[in-house]
Amino acid sequence: MNAVPTPKTPLVTMIGGGQLARMTHQAAIALGQTLRVLAVTPDDPAAQVTPDVVIGSHTDLDALRRAAEGADAFTFDHEHVPTDLLEKLIAEGVNVAPPPQALVHAQDKLVMRRKLADIGAPIPRYAEVSAAAEIDAFAGGRPVVVKTARGGYDGRGVLIANDLGEARDFASRNLAAGIPVLVEEQVAMRRELAALVARSPFGQGAAWPVVETVQRDGICVEVVAPAPGLDDEIASAAEQLALRLAAELGVVGVLAVELFETADGALVVNELAMRPHNSGHWTMDGARTSQFEQHLRAVLDYPLGDTSPIAPVTVMANVIGGPDKPAMEMDERLHHLFGRIPDAKVHLYGKEQRPGRKIGHINIVGDDVATLRERAGRAAHWLSHAEWTDGWDGH
Repeated sequence: MNAVPTPKTPLVTMIGGGQLARMTHQAAIALGQTLRVLAVTPDDPAAQVTPDVVIGSHTDLDALRRAAEGADAFTFDHEHVPTDLLEKLIAEGVNVAPPPQALVHAQDKLVMRRKLADIGAPIPRYAEVSAAAEIDAFAGGRPVVVKTARGGYDGRGVLIANDLGEARDFASRNLAAGIPVLVEEQVAMRRELAALVARSPFGQGAAWPVVETVQRDGICVEVVAPAPGLDDEIASAAEQLALRLAAELGVVGVLAVELFETADGALVVNELAMRPHNSGHWTMDGARTSQFEQHLRAVLDYPLGDTSPIAPVTVMANVIGGPDKPAMEMDERLHHLFGRIPDAKVHLYGKEQRPGRKIGHINIVGDDVATLRERAGRAAHWLSHAEWTDGWDGH
């Protein structure tokens, strides 16, 4: 008897073994796909759960080649792979998504600012810094933000400076290390927003509702979807802007456009990310298609999924390690949490807890923004600190 051929299962390679790859693996299982990850160590969050792991560095061409072998698409959970290596993979026939000519705009803030200025997107006033003294002339006595052009995330590589001496010192240290630096005006903002979209190679686009993001010490701590009280015209403008940027830059996959809503109601682009993003974690439980499933659909050129929310409001709260690891184990903390807040949807990343580290997130859906924010924040604080913010004692 002749053997029946086994249909080929789509294989996607994701570079990076962090929590974004871990959650993309969960989406891949439901779609009957295989996700291979390039991880630094077997203990990386994604390497703990996917059976197809390549251990190596994202700056090692041989490791990238091993990860890419046989893959239908080659994508990322971070933006740090050198574009010259990606160009070599493309020359060898690898389907890199997003392609390096798009990805560079998420890698290099100067490249991104120049491109956005060229296409007329709203951005802060900025300048490249070649010597620290140039900051004084740019500032003109006003507060500034100084950034490294490459490598920053979660507040790293960014200085919100009210003191020019501090700004000059930050610039001098980075310039001396060969790191390009730019300076921007501090935007008088009402709040921070994020517009999350996806785009396929065919050019299909899809947008989720615009969300409000809350930052503390440069780290996102909360997302409210949709952004409460956001004018419909501004929300539509933000979605259309993100879709236009995805098309103009040639993005394939998910694009997060971090925005400032200014004090006078305008929009200003802050940062770009070309991968699943913290501002989209709410979609796992609050939208018909999660950002992780959508990213897989996009890079494989499947038709994109429905981005409609399934509830009036979803609040996502990050679980961030406190100054001390609680004596109570996480499993016991989960018991207490589910006993008190049974509708909390918990997503843990398999990370060791340490101060300031994102170790998971919680989603809660409902219809009252204030109530959901309090409950999600209380749940996240309990998981990270083993203490209830309202003083409740279950014993």
